[in-house]
Amino acid sequence: MDKRSIFERDYAGEPVSPNEPDYQLLIADIEDCMAKANELNSGRFSFAEARKRFGEIIGQEIDDSSLIMPPVYIDYGKHVKMGKGCVIQQCCTFFGRCGIELGNGVFVGPKVNLITINHDPNPENRSTTYGKKIVIDDNVWIGIAATILPGVHLGYGCIVGANTVVTKDVPAYAIVAGNPAKIIKYIEH
Repeated sequence: MDKRSIFERDYAGEPVSPNEPDYQLLIADIEDCMAKANELNSGRFSFAEARKRFGEIIGQEIDDSSLIMPPVYIDYGKHVKMGKGCVIQQCCTFFGRCGIELGNGVFVGPKVNLITINHDPNPENRSTTYGKKIVIDDNVWIGIAATILPGVHLGYGCIVGANTVVTKDVPAYAIVAGNPAKIIKYIEH
C-alpha cells in the first residue's frame, strides 16, 4: 500500500480523487491559499506590501526587484517558486499544485494562466485530477491572456504571444503564437 500523503502524490502528478479519505486535507490547503489571495486582492496595498503578501502565499521571500500587481488568483502557493526581477501583472491565475518555477527576469502579462492540473478524461472519473510542473526559464515574456498548460517548459528568453495556448515545450529564443502555439520565428542573439 502507498504510504505517501495525498500532498506528495498530488505534487508528483499522480491521480488524486475526491473519494480518497484525506482529500479534504488538500481542499483545506487550497481554501487557505485562496483566502490569503482574496485578502491580497481586496486590499489597497503598495507594490512592496503586495510583494510581501504574495511571498507569504508561496512561502518564499520575494526579491525587491520583482513586481506583483494584484489581483492574482492562486489555488496552491506552496509549490510556486519565483526568481529575481520578475513582473506578474494583474489578473493572472496560478494553479500551482504540481509546481510552477519562474526563473529570473520573467515577465507575465495580464490575465495569463499557468495551469498545472488536469482532469481525468473518463467522464465517470472526471473529478480525479493529475498534473505536471511548469518550468519557465530566465527572461521569458508571456503575453496577455496566454495559457500555459501542465508540463510545459518555456526555454530561455522565449516570447509567448498574446492569447496563445502553449501545450508543448518552447525552445530558447523562440517566439510562439496561436492555439495551439506554433513557432513563428526565433529571436536573433
